[in-house]
Amino acid sequence: MAHTPPETRPQGDADRLAALGYRQELRRSLGILGNISMGFAVVSPVVGLYTVAQLGLGVFGGAWVWALPVCLLGQLLVVCVYSELASQWPLAGGAYQWTRRLTGPTFAWLSGWMWQFAVMFANTTVAYLAAPWFFALFGVTPTPAELVLTAAAFLIGCTLVNAYGINLLRWFVSLGIAAEAVASVLVTLALLLFFRAHGFGLLLDTLGAPATTGTGGFSAFLAVVAVGGWAFIGFDACVSTAEETKDAARQVPRAMRWALLSVGTAVILSAVSITLAHPDPSAVSQGTDLDPVTTAVTTGLGGWADKPFVVVVLISFAACLMASQGGAARGLYSLARDGVFPWSAQVRRVNRHQAPIGGLVAATLVSCAALPLGLKTAAMGSLITFGTAATFLPFFLLSLAALIARLRGSWQPAGLVSFGRWGTVLNLLATLWTGLEVVNICWPRTILAPPGAPWYQVWAALLGVGLVTLAGCGYLLARRPQRLMRGPAAERPDTEGLAPAVI
Repeated sequence: MAHTPPETRPQGDADRLAALGYRQELRRSLGILGNISMGFAVVSPVVGLYTVAQLGLGVFGGAWVWALPVCLLGQLLVVCVYSELASQWPLAGGAYQWTRRLTGPTFAWLSGWMWQFAVMFANTTVAYLAAPWFFALFGVTPTPAELVLTAAAFLIGCTLVNAYGINLLRWFVSLGIAAEAVASVLVTLALLLFFRAHGFGLLLDTLGAPATTGTGGFSAFLAVVAVGGWAFIGFDACVSTAEETKDAARQVPRAMRWALLSVGTAVILSAVSITLAHPDPSAVSQGTDLDPVTTAVTTGLGGWADKPFVVVVLISFAACLMASQGGAARGLYSLARDGVFPWSAQVRRVNRHQAPIGGLVAATLVSCAALPLGLKTAAMGSLITFGTAATFLPFFLLSLAALIARLRGSWQPAGLVSFGRWGTVLNLLATLWTGLEVVNICWPRTILAPPGAPWYQVWAALLGVGLVTLAGCGYLLARRPQRLMRGPAAERPDTEGLAPAVI
C-alpha cells in the first residue's frame, strides 16, 4: 500500500511521534553529532579491531585486511535500507518497530526478540573482553572468577551512567570517542608513517596461514569475513536513540552513514598499520602471539606507550559498552511499551531523568546472567560467536521484510530519505549480503575455535541462534504477544510538504 500523507502536518518531533502512536517520554536533546557519537562508540574502531585482528592475521596472514572493505561495503547496503526506514519511522527499537509495519506481527516480534538478545549478549562479550585491560593496568594476571566479577562491575557501572539520562551518557561517550581518536588516528598514523616493519607487499601475503590451519585460501578468507563483520555492526545504535534526537527523521539516517563510514575508515587504516608494524606477523598464525595489536603498538612506540595505551583501550571499551547498553535498554523499552515483552509493566518504566530505567535493569540482568560462562573460556567463545550470528540475523530479516514489502507494493519509502528506483536494487543486494553472512558465520569451522575446543563451540553460532529462536517461539505460543500489537494503519508519519531526498 503506497504511503498517503495525512491532511495535517504534525509540528515537531513530539507531534510526529504522536502520529506514530506514542507520546514523548524520553529526553529529546541529541543533535546530529550526539547521535553520530552513539553509533561511533558502539561500532568502536578499537573494540572492533581487537576483536578481529588476532583471528584475521592468524587465519589469512597480512592479506586479512582485504576482508574489511568487503564487510564495510556490505554493511553500507544495510545502512541504505535502514536510512529509508528510519526517515519514515524514527522510533526506538527500529528492527521491531519497522518490521511490524512491513510484515505481520509474529515475524516482527521474533525479529525484535532476536535483536534484543543479540545486543544484550554482545554487551556480555564487550564487558568480558574489557576486564583483562583493567588488570593489565596493574600488571596482574587475573583468574577466570576475577574476570567475571570485573566484567559484572563494568556492566553495573555503565548502568548507573545510563540511568542518569542521555546527557550524561553523551558526555561519557564523547570521552570515549576522544580516546578512540588517539588510538585510531594518532597511533595509526604514527605506526604507518614512522614505524612500519614491512613493505605494503605484506598485505597480499597470506604467510602460509591457510596451510597452517588446514584450510584453503578461499575458505580462510570467508572465515575472516565472517568474523570481520563484527567490526561494522553498531550503527543501529543511532536508531536506538531516535526518540532522543532532534529532527530525527532527517538526522538519524545521516548519523548512521557517518558513524559507519568514519569507523570503517578507522578500522581499515588501523588494521593496515598494525599489520605492517608488527615485528613478526607469522607468529600470530603460529599461535605464539595472541595480542598482535599491543605487540605492534609497544614495539613501534616503545615500552613507555604500554600503560597509556591500556588506558585508552579501557576507556574505549567502557564507552562502547555504555552506548550499546543504552541501545539495548531503549529496544526493550520499545517492546515493553507495546506490552509484548515479559514483565512489560516494569521494563517500560522511565525514571525522573527520562531514562528507560526498566529496560536498563532488564538488559543488565540478562547480560550479567551470561557472564558465568566466562568461568570456562570455551563457553565464552561460544557466546562471542553466537553474538555475531544473532546480530546479522535481524539485519537479514529486516532487509528481507523490506524487500518483500517493496515487491508486493505494500511499502514505498515515504520518508525524507529515498533512493528512488535504485532502492529496490540496493535492498536486494543488502538481503543477499546479510543472508550470505548469516550462513557464513553459522557455518561450523574449527579454525574459529581454540585448539581442542568442544563440539558445541564449533557449532556455537547455529546452536545459539536456534536456542534463542526456540525460546522466542515458546513465548509466542504461551503468551501470544503478537495479538497486542497495534496495526500500523493509524500510525502514519506525516511528510506533507517535505519532499523525499532522492540519494
